Amino acid sequence: ARRSLASPVVSGVLCPCGSPHGSAAESGGGGNGGGGSAGSCGRSLCEASEQDRRLRALFQKLDVNRDGALCIHDLAVGLGRLGLHRSELDLRKIVKAGDKDLDGQLDFEEFVHYLQDHEKKLRLVFKSLDKKNDGRIDAQEIVQSLRDLGVKISEQQAEKILKSMDKNGTMTIDWNEWRDYHLLHPVENIPEIILYWKHSTIFDVGENLTVPDEFTVEERQTGMWWRHLVAGGGAGAVSRTCTAPLDRLKVLMQVHASRSNNMCIIGGFTQMIREGGPRSLWRGNGINVLKIAPESAIKFMAYEQIKRFIGTDQEMLRIHERLLAGSLAGAIAQSSIYPMEVLKTRMALRKTGQYSGMLDCAKNILAKEGMAAFYKGYIPNMLGIIPYAGIDLAVYETLKNTWLQRYAVNSADPGVFVLLACGTISSTCGQLASYPLALVRTRMQAQASVEGAPEVTMRGLFKHILKTEGAFGLYRGLAPNFMKVIPAVSISYVVYENLKMTLGVDSR
Repeated sequence: ARRSLASPVVSGVLCPCGSPHGSAAESGGGGNGGGGSAGSCGRSLCEASEQDRRLRALFQKLDVNRDGALCIHDLAVGLGRLGLHRSELDLRKIVKAGDKDLDGQLDFEEFVHYLQDHEKKLRLVFKSLDKKNDGRIDAQEIVQSLRDLGVKISEQQAEKILKSMDKNGTMTIDWNEWRDYHLLHPVENIPEIILYWKHSTIFDVGENLTVPDEFTVEERQTGMWWRHLVAGGGAGAVSRTCTAPLDRLKVLMQVHASRSNNMCIIGGFTQMIREGGPRSLWRGNGINVLKIAPESAIKFMAYEQIKRFIGTDQEMLRIHERLLAGSLAGAIAQSSIYPMEVLKTRMALRKTGQYSGMLDCAKNILAKEGMAAFYKGYIPNMLGIIPYAGIDLAVYETLKNTWLQRYAVNSADPGVFVLLACGTISSTCGQLASYPLALVRTRMQAQASVEGAPEVTMRGLFKHILKTEGAFGLYRGLAPNFMKVIPAVSISYVVYENLKMTLGVDSR
């Protein structure tokens, strides 16, 4: 006789093929008697009415108070009666994942949708654990997979985990045993998703304010993490150089454009070329590329240290913890290299012959304005990190999870175009949210480049722009800024993938 811990919950509700319905042939009273057309699982396909009956039977078993909806109390009692004991936190996660109308409980339709969506995640987890790709998980595979996540366990402990799910005493778990045990249990992030859905390492749109990517323990132990960062830095350098003319035009429009001096894209390019020739289109790009390495390195190291203080014993942080750690790491990195940001703005705005190079520009600023000039615009820059990083991360995670729920079947690999689209949309949303602060920061950085310009504060500058130009004045230069997002994302991705191959990073 087969020993089963979880089958009372799902046996007869899910066919072995993995679709959320039962088998009429198994019911003992089905109208087909096993003579229906064969499905992918080798058994007869279930009738719609039988599927509905079985799902409703499970729903009614769990609906303890018979009100037609499952609350946390219903799930706790109902699952307990069926031999499955979940913590209150797990039950809250189940309700939150399936609760589409946000009423704090699951009706029958929400319950069915939850089972379907959850099963897709379970299949992804099963595939990521099945290292040998033989359709079964053994103790060694559990040890290796947990080690990848930073959790070290012995083979004896892995065997205990197996025994809790193994129905037939083979000491391996097939897909059906895995699904039956975990169907009413929340699933967290898995290494495969982390491997495929890197974001801030791959995409560079000129602003390094995104939350750093996670790396699995396996990537750290094999040295792949620094190769990813080097590949990302090289991709950022190429991407920024290719889109530098648009970036310089954005800076010019942020500082000089107004109602009385309306600067268009073509007119701006013409003005730059007329003043300094085609080479002038790349003014400020040298320092912009140069600051990638120190900023990325400081940000990564700070992020890893902050994770130790705010994280639990798990290696992977939850999304709000990632936002907090990423924002703090971004603030530390920006504080460290901020004088280079000021230099970049001044070099982009310089006239022909004004400075002989970066060092000459730095010497002039130090001699005429003092050390404080290298931190002009610092406050709006720091304030801009939170909306940029927060919205960029939230949009990217939402798009990622939507794709994983709807389209991921056997792999978490989204493909090139989905990854590019998600990166472009999230970066654009992040920039749009923080753009007014970025414009004020740039104007404050550029103050002394205009002879006799009065000293202004962030608040005073906001008031002045709104009074003289209206809300539209806070978005000067937005067009060239958005024009560079798609080419920047695309170029950085292509270069990143090529550098990865050069550096010997496995693409999995």
